[in-house]
Amino acid sequence: MVLGALIGLNEIVRRWRGAGWAFFIALPIILTIFVWPTTAGPGSSTGTWFHWVKVYSALAGCLGFMALRYHPKLAAKRWALCFPPFILGLNILEACIRDFQVGAMNADGLVDDVHMVSGSWNYMNGIAGLLNLITICGWTGIIISRDSSKDMIWPDMLWFWIIAYVYNCVGDHSFYAGAALLISCTIPAFFIKKGAWLQHRANTLAFWTMFTMAVPSFVTDSKFAVSASHSPTALFLVSAVALAANIAVFGYQIHRIRAQKLHPLQDEIYTDHGSYQEVLSANINIPHTASNVTDQHPLAMS
Repeated sequence: MVLGALIGLNEIVRRWRGAGWAFFIALPIILTIFVWPTTAGPGSSTGTWFHWVKVYSALAGCLGFMALRYHPKLAAKRWALCFPPFILGLNILEACIRDFQVGAMNADGLVDDVHMVSGSWNYMNGIAGLLNLITICGWTGIIISRDSSKDMIWPDMLWFWIIAYVYNCVGDHSFYAGAALLISCTIPAFFIKKGAWLQHRANTLAFWTMFTMAVPSFVTDSKFAVSASHSPTALFLVSAVALAANIAVFGYQIHRIRAQKLHPLQDEIYTDHGSYQEVLSANINIPHTASNVTDQHPLAMS
């Protein structure tokens, strides 16, 4: 139910601009004034700094991406393309800080009304997140699709970066926030609108955080709540896999940069990958042959 709702709501706001204004401006104003001060106040499982920062940073991402999508003159400016990696990096950094914070708590029980288990996995996962952050690349190649939905497309953000990092200290929220939420943006990125993972991620994250801050009991003590195992072995394995995956992505990216003499802050890294060319050609309506990717890229033409 949660997975389907998040995917469905994401489709609504990416296809209709008015729905985006309603869900990401009007609704948050109402919730901020009349709902969240009570439901997400002190003592609530969603009343921590992390949840408040997360919901507003996700909403900032949604609105910033809409500005790029619906205002071509803005999207044509290179400085404006710095916003997507900035807000993405900020969201990853928030999770890293929370992982390190929980690791330092030496907790094994309720913390802010959420069951937390501190351990080496928090530090491993925080490091994995930092690697994920510094391997963000290719934002100079962000384009707006030429179809009616005007999606924000990031061709250089490939599948191995997307699936590498998993935030690992959400405790009993992990069934939804750690699984359903991540899957809800990954399915559209692979099967509905390829290349728009960050847009999908911001939308679904905003919807989920707004909902859980308004109805925190849904994931804590309702009949829909799902308790985690709190197994140190499981926590260690998840973080170990995330760390190994991000080390691999980092190593591969360094290899690419050195071998092709690329500038990581200016160049796209994976233009010769088939998935990159497929995403690009699907959104600028040109054949995805290796010979014309560079020549026909909108930024190259400008």
